[in-house]
Amino acid sequence: VPNLQGPRYVSPAPKGGFVVSEECGDVKVFTSSQKLLWSLSSKYRHQFGNPAGVCVDVEGSILVADEQRRTVHLFPEHGAPVCLVSTGLRRPIGLTCSSFGHLFVADAGENCVKVFKYRVRPP
Repeated sequence: VPNLQGPRYVSPAPKGGFVVSEECGDVKVFTSSQKLLWSLSSKYRHQFGNPAGVCVDVEGSILVADEQRRTVHLFPEHGAPVCLVSTGLRRPIGLTCSSFGHLFVADAGENCVKVFKYRVRPP
């Protein structure tokens, strides 16, 4: 996939596509045939500081750790972005989520993994 601006993290997405974060830039969503679908900043009018880890949950929402802003945002397929974590992170770099609504964030600033619950019930 050419023309990325400092690719950092990649995650599979629904329907065989994938998501890529770009250093000091954006997060882009691609199809399984490597065609750009959209960028999160243009689709959601969201400004990132330094997007790092990305993952996709069981509902198809994209989650992004922003290293500079020390946050984690959820970008649903439809609707506005939701800030899931706005405090307690020093340097969130990697993340993944479980099918039971747990969010695991690698915090390089505190040398640990922090676990959050962001769904009331499992699917």
